[in-house]
Amino acid sequence: MLGTLLISAIIFTDADSLPLRSQNLDEVDIVSGTTTGRNRSVKGQAAGIDEHISVLRNVNMVRRGSYAWEPVVNNMQTERLSTTIDGMKIFYACTDKMDPVTSYVESGNLQSISLNSGLNGNPQATGNIGGSLDLRLRKAGFDAQPFRLNVLGGHEWNGHLQVYGVDAALSGSRAYANLGAFRRDADCYNVGGGSRLQFSQFHKINLFSNLGFRLSGNDILEGTVIFDRATDVGYPALNMDVSTAQGLITSVSYRHLFSTASWETKAYYNHIIHIMDDTTRPDVAIHMDMPGDSWTTGLYSLLLTSFASHDIALNYDLYYNRLFADMTMYPGGAAPMYMVTWPDVGTLNTGLALTDDISISSRHNLHLSAKVAWQRQKLNNEEGYHAQKVFFPMMKDYYHQTTGRVAALYSFAATDNLGFSAGTGWGSRAPTVTEAYGYYLNNTYDQYDYIGNPTLKNESAIELNASADFSKGLFSVGADANIFLFSNYIIGHFEPRLSAMTVGAEGVKVYGNLKHATIANLSLTGGLEGRFVQLSGKVSYSRGRDNQGDALPLIAPITWQTDLDFAKGPWSGQIEVKGNGRQKVWGQKYGETASARWTILNLSAQYRYRYLTVRAGVENLLDKYYATYADWNDIPQKGRNIYVNLTIEI
Repeated sequence: MLGTLLISAIIFTDADSLPLRSQNLDEVDIVSGTTTGRNRSVKGQAAGIDEHISVLRNVNMVRRGSYAWEPVVNNMQTERLSTTIDGMKIFYACTDKMDPVTSYVESGNLQSISLNSGLNGNPQATGNIGGSLDLRLRKAGFDAQPFRLNVLGGHEWNGHLQVYGVDAALSGSRAYANLGAFRRDADCYNVGGGSRLQFSQFHKINLFSNLGFRLSGNDILEGTVIFDRATDVGYPALNMDVSTAQGLITSVSYRHLFSTASWETKAYYNHIIHIMDDTTRPDVAIHMDMPGDSWTTGLYSLLLTSFASHDIALNYDLYYNRLFADMTMYPGGAAPMYMVTWPDVGTLNTGLALTDDISISSRHNLHLSAKVAWQRQKLNNEEGYHAQKVFFPMMKDYYHQTTGRVAALYSFAATDNLGFSAGTGWGSRAPTVTEAYGYYLNNTYDQYDYIGNPTLKNESAIELNASADFSKGLFSVGADANIFLFSNYIIGHFEPRLSAMTVGAEGVKVYGNLKHATIANLSLTGGLEGRFVQLSGKVSYSRGRDNQGDALPLIAPITWQTDLDFAKGPWSGQIEVKGNGRQKVWGQKYGETASARWTILNLSAQYRYRYLTVRAGVENLLDKYYATYADWNDIPQKGRNIYVNLTIEI
């Protein structure tokens, strides 16, 4: 990995999936208990997908409500990340990023969530300057337990969140199946002190199936279908809510197993529908309808092989994505006004990736990775194309971009107790559809309307990273740091010659390139482990600067977390104290406001008896009123929240 000591984690999808080889990952959160590893969520599978992702190292979450949080890795948001589901490319359909890719799956669908920090992306990742997330789906596998049944139910008193789920797994020598159904319902929650935060409710259902067939001893066919639908989703940090966010995710794959290799080819299709809605908001100046659609079809072909001291992955991938969004405004007493905000942009992208994990000796390892990708974008909507051509008369209705990345990480175990790693990499990304072609998209964070810029240059960055870990007996300590040196950093620039379209907006910004920018991250960890008790802590610090030395927005202040875990027999529990320091440096130039210092206390306990697991806890025990730096428009977090959930595994 880049930025922390390399972790070699062996992840089993099923006994016949892959040759036994290590996957170089920064961190893995095990969601399903059927996989070797550690589940970091104290709520188990009843925890939402956002809660599972938030426990990963180097990850924060931008929160616009209590649903669909946006992952941030190394203080970089969606534009600089790659998020895949079982290697499949999926793109959100909301111009306001109210539906990140992660919102279209459920914890019960997943086996694990893997993180690669920085430029060391997974084989299917593209444009992953900040990092890449891959959500691996549950697979019962062949010749496993013939029948498994999981039933879960949970309740959280703050907001009356109810969670229900059931999933079953069937396994034989020639076929396997996973089937599941999940539901989440939440009312508006109370903030610290007891007041109710309006428009923070949501309702969600998720259906999942995964099937596998052994065609012969070495040939396997698999298929997946996920249907996810959220309705009446409130976003208190925004001007609008969501009436419907719906995703259909499908795939079929063929895998052939060799004695020391496997070759998998997967084809997939997904369709995301997202409909913003302001009809439930009081005192709306102008009612608006803002639907968005995302269609993606693609494939990848992945060869994994091992020989001598090398573990090699060679991947070819191709996808075609279409993004279309429009807006209709209904001013009282006047004719409706129509505008295309994403002009039906079709993106064809194809790339080739290679990684090689080299075991130089028992104490020396080298990880190499590289990828090159080419894409063509075509604006298919004439109205949207001609509207933007007013601002950029020389623009075309199609563009070509080439991006790539290369990274190297060397790790050295000086002794059995002391290890070091150091790495570097370079990578680039093409502008997103919003950055290149978005048209009068209102950003409630800084209260500006944004216009895309089709003449943007590709953004690129050099990453430097290092880490050290020491353990002795019951004691352990570690440090890791990385720095990203950007060229042509993409961000919005105020354009005084243009007038805002949104009521109440401060003005208009047009995306442009900064000559250079910098983001740096440092974290320190420590732990002390006894027979029944484990104490661990972490402190992190980050800085982001633009080309004029001013602070970039949404960079985390100093953060800390201390956990005291205990386990004996069927009982386990945790006392957690975490918080952020006062934001002394913030992106005032970019419309950011400073966040205050906060600290909260969480308690949890678990009892396991045969097939039954009971979890209970209280979050924000002292009912603190607080908002983190990443809470959009400083919407406050939940106040005191008591939860109980029950899982039966047969």
